[in-house]
Amino acid sequence: MKNYVIGLDYGTDSVRAVLIDTENGQELASNVSHYKRWKNKQYCDASINQFRQHPLDHIEGLETTIQNVVKESKVDPSLVRGICIDTTGSSPVPVTKDGTPLALTKGFEENPNAMMVLWKDHTAINEANEINELAVSWGGEDVTKYVGGIYSSEWFWAKILHIARQDEAVRNAAHTWMEHCDLMTYLLIEDKDLKTFKRSRCAAGHKAMWHEDWNGLPPVEFLEKLHPYLATLRGNLYDETYTSDLVAGKLSKEWADRLGLSTDTVVAVGTFDAHSGAVGAKIEENTLVRVMGTSTCDILVGSYEEVGTKTVRGICGQVDGSVIPGFIGLEAGQSAFGDLLAWYKELLMWPTEHLLASSSTLNDAQKEQLREEFSDKLIVELTKEAEKIPVSESLPIALDWINGRRTPDANQEVKSAISNLSLGTKAPHIFKALVNAICFGAKKIVDRFEEEGVKIDSVIGIGGVARKSPFIMQTLANVLNKPIKVAASDQTPALGAAIYAAVAAGIYPNVIEASQKIGSDFDGEYFPQLDKVAAYHKLLIAYEQLSAFADPTIKISQNEFSL
Repeated sequence: MKNYVIGLDYGTDSVRAVLIDTENGQELASNVSHYKRWKNKQYCDASINQFRQHPLDHIEGLETTIQNVVKESKVDPSLVRGICIDTTGSSPVPVTKDGTPLALTKGFEENPNAMMVLWKDHTAINEANEINELAVSWGGEDVTKYVGGIYSSEWFWAKILHIARQDEAVRNAAHTWMEHCDLMTYLLIEDKDLKTFKRSRCAAGHKAMWHEDWNGLPPVEFLEKLHPYLATLRGNLYDETYTSDLVAGKLSKEWADRLGLSTDTVVAVGTFDAHSGAVGAKIEENTLVRVMGTSTCDILVGSYEEVGTKTVRGICGQVDGSVIPGFIGLEAGQSAFGDLLAWYKELLMWPTEHLLASSSTLNDAQKEQLREEFSDKLIVELTKEAEKIPVSESLPIALDWINGRRTPDANQEVKSAISNLSLGTKAPHIFKALVNAICFGAKKIVDRFEEEGVKIDSVIGIGGVARKSPFIMQTLANVLNKPIKVAASDQTPALGAAIYAAVAAGIYPNVIEASQKIGSDFDGEYFPQLDKVAAYHKLLIAYEQLSAFADPTIKISQNEFSL
């Protein structure tokens, strides 16, 4: 008898579902739904780094995508054995005592503080700084030591603290908060007991400082020094966490009817997109999986013997079982990857967007056609010209910190910069400098892992950038001086979520076996071009010098300036 599973992957702009044959990993159907309110930039203010999303975008997307893959695949719904959801993170949502998202209750429908606080929201920089100062001064154990020693404004407690101070109404109405992956899982299942609901180990360990060393979440004594609300909130959260190979519950009758599925379908514990992406890409020990999209997440798994209680400085956490049960999952990443290039595209499109609109030469249809043509061709043409530019010290040097720095050593207050400009600098030169910058940022992450004794034998790229830009991937291989394989699947995180669902449903005994059996194949590999590796190293030195100028906390030893 055939068995099928569904992986649901929530990205920054859209949600996608895939329906997978568990025998061979074949994708029988996929569907994508873009967030309508997010597309209209509702509840966001980029000038203050505020990025919020309405839960209805996610609920509507869930219903649409799963309905469509079930219909398109034409499989017997009773044979869809499991669902698993992955999301961005940390993306916490305030909820009522019965688990209803606060934005779905009267009086909070249009309040940005009642929305999901998206991973890229950096309004909580001051609160993150307070957490870091307190962690080393409060008299107890440093609760940041397993998240790289630096707590980020992108994460759970900082975001909640910021909103608790800013919005008394939300603070009083929010009984508890849930990570996005937990909320969507909770909404689907029959059992609605928040106290016994299985929260994601991945989300709790990497973003909420959950660790067995202090019996779960940070102590009440620590949290109350930040704000009394956090101390109260801790009692409304959770003690235990669970890995995503486990069952969170069965699909409720309401959602089974809405989706066209059976109440026998199990829903696995939720997870984050990068971690499920690593599983979808057949991650193995000492393999770095780079999930490359608007930002990046870099995922490794290490054995207890290799990592153990050793803490890795300046990363986004090391959590037992967050990727594969039985291994320590390690996470790093860049706050902007594709976002840096998207910013540059938007910058260059300004004349088209604004001056073309006021032109009296063309009619409205011609204006829109021309705008779309420019938008579609801009990055393609910049790439063609940038590839022709020699790798030399005369190139501009840029920093990739357009949205702050995630790792190594999180600092969301730092800004991007471009140096070495001249009258001869053209748009393709700056584009090439920006591509170099995101690759140099990746190199610093790899260097930090290796400096801390975590071995990296191979690199795998997944996501839109890995699949669509040979120029970026070849540059990355040259900068890292390592070969990089590219996963063949266009939906690797969703595939990874489906793999977790297959294990939770009992179809496979463990994540490793399921991943090797139905994970993505590889359809390309980039090798370092030895004649360019040394040239990129010289540019990397200039990147490091600019980094130290822009962020005086960075210390660069002299031996980093020698080949």
